[in-house]
Amino acid sequence: MFVKVHLPWDVLCTYAEVLHIKLPIRPNDITPQPSMWRFFTCITKHFYPDEKLIQGETEFFTARFEKNRQDCFHIKDKDLFFTPSMRSRMAFYILSRAQYELRGTIKKFGITKLLSSGVYKAAYPLHDSQFNVKSKEEGCPSERYLLYKEWANPINFYKMQPLDLIRKYYGEKVGIYFAWLGFYTMMLAVAAVMGLGCFIYGYKTQETSTWSKEVCDPNIGGKIVMCPQCDLCKYWILNSTCETSQTLSIFDNFGTLVFAVFMSIWVTLFLEFWKRYQAELEYEWDTVEFLEQEEPPRPEYEAKCLYERKNPITGVTEKVPFTSCGRCVRVSIGIGTVFFWILLILASIVAIIVYRLAVFITFSYKLRNNNLKNLEPIKEYVTPQMATSVTASLISFVVIMILNILYERVAIWITNFELPRTRTDYENSLTMKMFLFQFVNYYSSCFYIAFVKGKIVGYPGKPVKLLGEYRNEECDPGGCLIELTTQLAIIMGGKAIWNNIQEILLPWVKNWIFRRCSASVTQKVTPRWEQDYQLQSISQLGLFYEYLEMVIQFGFVTLFVASFPLAPVLALINNLFEIRVDAWKLTTQSRRIVPEKAQDIGAWQPILQGIAILAVATNAMIIAFTSDMIPRLVYYWSFSVYPYSDSTEHTMQGYINSSLSVFNISDSPFNFTDIAISAPSNLTTCRYRDFRYPPGHPWQYEHNIQYWHVIGAKLAFIIVVEHIVYFTKFVLSYMIQTSRMLSKNELNGRNT
Repeated sequence: MFVKVHLPWDVLCTYAEVLHIKLPIRPNDITPQPSMWRFFTCITKHFYPDEKLIQGETEFFTARFEKNRQDCFHIKDKDLFFTPSMRSRMAFYILSRAQYELRGTIKKFGITKLLSSGVYKAAYPLHDSQFNVKSKEEGCPSERYLLYKEWANPINFYKMQPLDLIRKYYGEKVGIYFAWLGFYTMMLAVAAVMGLGCFIYGYKTQETSTWSKEVCDPNIGGKIVMCPQCDLCKYWILNSTCETSQTLSIFDNFGTLVFAVFMSIWVTLFLEFWKRYQAELEYEWDTVEFLEQEEPPRPEYEAKCLYERKNPITGVTEKVPFTSCGRCVRVSIGIGTVFFWILLILASIVAIIVYRLAVFITFSYKLRNNNLKNLEPIKEYVTPQMATSVTASLISFVVIMILNILYERVAIWITNFELPRTRTDYENSLTMKMFLFQFVNYYSSCFYIAFVKGKIVGYPGKPVKLLGEYRNEECDPGGCLIELTTQLAIIMGGKAIWNNIQEILLPWVKNWIFRRCSASVTQKVTPRWEQDYQLQSISQLGLFYEYLEMVIQFGFVTLFVASFPLAPVLALINNLFEIRVDAWKLTTQSRRIVPEKAQDIGAWQPILQGIAILAVATNAMIIAFTSDMIPRLVYYWSFSVYPYSDSTEHTMQGYINSSLSVFNISDSPFNFTDIAISAPSNLTTCRYRDFRYPPGHPWQYEHNIQYWHVIGAKLAFIIVVEHIVYFTKFVLSYMIQTSRMLSKNELNGRNT
């Protein structure tokens, strides 16, 4: 049984006034400024939706609707005055507050409660037609068909989005999301070009990398015997990591430094230009005063308002659902639960670290004994470090996805328990909880590899051990940067594949099964409401997960871009599909979402700004502490010439020998010679990655002067780069904001 809800004219007028909906009073007679791209119309028109199908709407001056002043509004046809999205919004407002039962002092109300109790199966606005059937009525086009043909169809991936039509059909909240996603994707194109250029530069110059040549040289790297990297590991020859060092030279070069600085500037331009574009949408879509004057309290909040208090700002007595003490208890429980789950993530990280330490011993033993008969084609590319990193990354990805599913339910429960006042407050609270968890969940493994792994390992005679048993992991002689690159590639790629499966395959399969199971033999024509019922429902938090997916990606693109310049390229490719996949899912596979108003992207804006600030520090620290760029520069400018070398010219020759310290095997508490691989019988020393004095020196195995030079250079690099980039970001931000204010004042003057 289906119940169709209709709002008469009088009800529409009443609730349009209650919800402060802005409606047209007269056509806009201000002449718009000509576009700077008008001279390239013959070219740009191919990148916009077909104007013959999607025509521009007439612009009006608007004002908040008042029922007793209807004559002041531009009402030509009462059936068309309120748009379908407005009608749906008002209908849902009434249904969500309608009381259906009273037991003593307990009120039961709202369609949401009835849905959760199973009284009704679903409640949804109707689509205006089938998505692939063109309207036959002249002057009344099918908006769903137009959206599919010019927006949701994958063949239109290169076209701009019809944002006004999206906003008209789905509401401002959906419109602002796709506006942000499209703007982010467009800005990513610039970053992707620079990142691809950085990668090509590294690929072209890898053959000229002196330190990589020394690693691969049989007379240099082939004669350097490295110390075992674990208690049961064996000696190994340096040039066994030749392939890794050549790959690393693609990413660890001067171009990466330039690209990291560029990305710090890019993220500032992206955020500031987005604020400018968002302000334009606020003006065009009449949402400038939405949060202050229009947004009503949530029905769940209104139902539990049992206490009275005096508003400290307005002085008006108002009802609230709990006392100050009760609110403090609720917030404290919520904060405690969030921190408990964060500690659970950290515990899983420690478990993965222990796995890495334990399994590294096994891989080292098997790979050094050439137990790779089944992997002959890729045998030379597989090292213990790489095998450990890849398997740990895969396990980390699985753990991330499992914890993500569990925490989503916990975060929603906590937010419902806190009982925020408005829908915006609810979403902002949930957003902060979810992102804090996701930040630790997705980025913790990357932070470990970048800033912890290989930093506190001691030296072969006195290694540092975790839990007193497992020797801390060491980086490859080429550094941990290649492992960080691998981690990012696996997580970004795995996340993109998983999300696409969820967003494309699952809705289609569910809808197909539902149609097959509910197909009627007697009914030839299925009514519109039954067709929509067979589609997938969209939860109230549907857009929240779309935002979360993109902001997590934004973090990968900005926080660790110094280790993976191709991250913007992968993000751009993913987003070109993401826009059309989201549009296809929304238009063809889902019921019509209840329209909602939104002024901006909410709590995601400060989150993006926080990521942008943190990105400067993380990229500077990656270049300083994870890559070998600073040690190589210190060697080139200081230790390759007199008094530390006999050379009179600055050179990178000899860097590998300079970066590897010497260890006397007789000083080791372990009997390494029992497990030694093919090595000279008179082997007395081995090498390890550090800057320490050699055996026999008065300060043997203590850090040498080169170590302190390198540390000083790293700290100086971080301070200088951060100050320069932050100052540049501040200047750019100030200039753009000033320009935006001038444009806003000019616009207000023209309107006046």
